[in-house]
Amino acid sequence: MAGEAHERFALPPGCVEGYLTANGQRLHYITAGAGPLALLLHGFPEFWYSWRANIPELARIRRVVALDMRGYNLSDKPADGYDLATLTHDIRSVIEALGERQADIIGHDWGGALAWVFAMREPELVRRLVVLNAPHLGPMVRELRRLRHLRRSAYVGFFQLVGLAERAISAEHYGAIWRTFRSADHAREWLSDADIQRYVDAIARPGALTAALSYYRQLVRRGMASVGVTRVISAPTLVLWGEQDPYLGVELLDGLDEWVSDLRVVRFPDAGHWLNQQQPESVNAEIIAFLTEERRP
Repeated sequence: MAGEAHERFALPPGCVEGYLTANGQRLHYITAGAGPLALLLHGFPEFWYSWRANIPELARIRRVVALDMRGYNLSDKPADGYDLATLTHDIRSVIEALGERQADIIGHDWGGALAWVFAMREPELVRRLVVLNAPHLGPMVRELRRLRHLRRSAYVGFFQLVGLAERAISAEHYGAIWRTFRSADHAREWLSDADIQRYVDAIARPGALTAALSYYRQLVRRGMASVGVTRVISAPTLVLWGEQDPYLGVELLDGLDEWVSDLRVVRFPDAGHWLNQQQPESVNAEIIAFLTEERRP
């Protein structure tokens, strides 16, 4: 195991790490298992570690690769390339670099948003799609016209303030990151201080915070135009949603079947935004059942 990547903590059981070059970027990943590829895409402000409780279970049925996406943790942090078209090209290049023709795409938050777009842009590469608390851009554009969701998404506007946002988030030893996670788990039931410190260490790497914020900045500046296509998703799709999400309301599920031809939605009334960390056993069971289910052609 490379010393730099894991000086402070061990990998999940059965996992090894690696690097690959995709779309001109050197990207870091964690992998375990064998069989068909399942590509795991994390959210903000995370990295592969957010899947630590999911990788070993999913590796029983899949070759799991949990990526550090462009800009995050140990992956390259270029100055640009954070628009939706480039980011989804990264996913295609990762699949190709891993020697595969298709993958099950599993994404949370920003990783889920990219999974939606990738399934529209590259339908032939997606075997099955799993999205956790991440909006499809169709319902998201609709909801952003409504005051209730504008209030939930106010942080996106703040993230547009180049330099100021970086200073505010990194102040007090990245106190904003600590408060974000602690507010989701006051009782420390599923997220220890050591876990949060790992997220802070990753986002504190040179260039990582600006790169992570660039996802939001490019989305606002370029919007849906950078997607290129908005076709109905044909891949069998499972959406898992924690209903206590303070950032993304359940109304984003309304009308989703207009954008997805083969859709299943499972709601978790007692979970919030960080669903796969809060209730990993239930999430793992739902994903494994979905991925192994026999489906008619």
